[in-house]
Amino acid sequence: MKKVTLLLGLILCVSFISRAQQDPKATQILNGVSAKYKSYTSVKADFSIKIENGQNKTTDTQTGTLYVKGNKYKVNLKNQEVTSDNTTVWTYIKEANEVQVNSYEPDENSITPSQIFTIYEKNFIYAFMEEKTVNGKVLQYIELTPNDKSKPYFKIRLGIDKTAKTVQNAIVFDKNGNRYTYEIKAFTPNPAIADSFFTFDTKAHPGVEVVDLR
Repeated sequence: MKKVTLLLGLILCVSFISRAQQDPKATQILNGVSAKYKSYTSVKADFSIKIENGQNKTTDTQTGTLYVKGNKYKVNLKNQEVTSDNTTVWTYIKEANEVQVNSYEPDENSITPSQIFTIYEKNFIYAFMEEKTVNGKVLQYIELTPNDKSKPYFKIRLGIDKTAKTVQNAIVFDKNGNRYTYEIKAFTPNPAIADSFFTFDTKAHPGVEVVDLR
């Protein structure tokens, strides 16, 4: 799940801009998408993740839903749910009916869903690659390379819907030969979400085992 939360921010956020000299066409595209996302108070996104293992040549696909409001987020996957109110993180393992409780501890090397609007102008060199029509949509592809070569990934490729100014997909290439493809299936801006949605309600999960790791 850590890898999912670290990389899910890449699905929606196109604000990976470094202060170094950058491709001006990519800059214009990223600035436009970033401005649009920053105008939202909350978002909901249905997504899929395809994980291709470069070593054993296996493929695994998952689907889920991401909710974000300010610094709060919830990621709902088939087998688990991760919720954070920016102070506490609850990881609910559905099959075991167990929730693990941790303090939220920001890591400068991580990207969590709550940071999708806040990592603007950080740590990437980027370039416009191409523009092509896919399933009736004109997508603009931008490639991002991390300045920090110790990152577990060496390249990220974003597909941006030119008309909607939204991220359609993201492919993350890691150093072990694995590939993570994220596809946005549906995106809802400004859904009405109460703050209480971003805390774990034990009453809604009868018999849940609480493992407090704080």
